[in-house]
Amino acid sequence: MSRKLLAVLAAASCVGSSALAQGILTAETAAPNTTPGISIIALSEAASKAGIADIQVTSGQTLTNSVQNVAEGKTDIAAAPFILPFLMSRGVGPYAGLGAEAGAGLADNLAVLYTYRISVQGLFAYDSAGVAGWDGLEGKTIFNGPPRGAALTNARLLVKTVTGLDEGTGYTGVQVNWGQAVKTIQDGSADAFVLPQAFPDPRVTAALASGDMTVFSMPKDVHESEAFQKVAKLPGTVAFSMPVAEMGYGDGVTVVSEDDTFRGPGTVGGDIVNVTMDFDTAKALTAAFIENIGPIYHAKASFMNVAWHGETDLELTDMCGANPMKYHPGAVAAWEEAGYTLPDCSK
Repeated sequence: MSRKLLAVLAAASCVGSSALAQGILTAETAAPNTTPGISIIALSEAASKAGIADIQVTSGQTLTNSVQNVAEGKTDIAAAPFILPFLMSRGVGPYAGLGAEAGAGLADNLAVLYTYRISVQGLFAYDSAGVAGWDGLEGKTIFNGPPRGAALTNARLLVKTVTGLDEGTGYTGVQVNWGQAVKTIQDGSADAFVLPQAFPDPRVTAALASGDMTVFSMPKDVHESEAFQKVAKLPGTVAFSMPVAEMGYGDGVTVVSEDDTFRGPGTVGGDIVNVTMDFDTAKALTAAFIENIGPIYHAKASFMNVAWHGETDLELTDMCGANPMKYHPGAVAAWEEAGYTLPDCSK
């Protein structure tokens, strides 16, 4: 079925609230075993359960492209690290080809249904690779994400912040699409990996078949430094810490930290739509999310119940400030009807 025909069917199905059950929506997300992947898949189940829409999910996507597709009206819903709409609004980074004016116009088309912590960027390596930690990365080959995306931007920035090293001069970067991530971790293409992680992380646990691993916390002094505080002020980035004992890893994984606390930059984002999505559909999708945070979202994976779904605190959502997006008006109505208070700056 063509995308054009799908769009016609979706538009026709949304005429009147009684037609919501007949809706067809499209969605794009990351790999299905990641927080954004599971979040969109869970939304499709919640929407189906509530009779709102049939959401056709395409996973394994580079979210840089997915965000632009939503902004251009090519896709209805996407998972989005909040750094991407910020970069789009300025026409920089992966959106440099758009230019500032076109980028700002597209970013204005985006709205949020709900937020969550997508991941925590961090370093890990096989014990057999002989990587002693952050100070052992010079001259190494590092797998740091897909060829184009927020993960790659964040990984390069994190290595630069912690070690001062730049890709190409201080180390060699390897980039592959997410669908090849576990294979690339296992096949010896890289000495170390600076990638988004959940706790416990499915890529780490899947790759344990090839040997034991060590996950390295960001050094405490760097985490508390002025340089990192500037990083943590970027849209979609928050300072994150968690007791090592709560990370969920078992045999085969060692976590290195000075004080039994894992630290790193948390990447915050959410599931987004185009501002032209009708009020009733956005409201119904958000209400279905709120109702099913426990029954569907948290039940999908062990790391989902610590991914901040259902949070509205600005320190955890990173809405407002330099983040150019607001909640969709339909989402605002759903949150408030459910008894939540959203900051005025986010509406």
